Amino acid sequence: MYTPNPEDTSKVELSAEILELAEAIAENTHENWAKTKLSEGWVYGEKLDKENRTHPCLVPYCELGEQDKEYDRVTAMEAIKFLVKKGYKISR
Repeated sequence: MYTPNPEDTSKVELSAEILELAEAIAENTHENWAKTKLSEGWVYGEKLDKENRTHPCLVPYCELGEQDKEYDRVTAMEAIKFLVKKGYKISR
């Protein structure tokens, strides 16, 4: 049985500037996801319907609810925290 064992990044702290970067990455993550879905024939729909390929998140990032934005934010922040923990420096 598979047991996920991600790197523990709970003690990695990010600066305000990096948190802004995380939000930009989250938005870009959503844009890439939406582009892929649309290219596969999915369209906006009020409810997720795999058979008819409709999805309620096929809207601009700014129109997503906070719960949906948070999914992308967590993905972005965990990726950044992983890089920092591994010793990479992020600078403008």
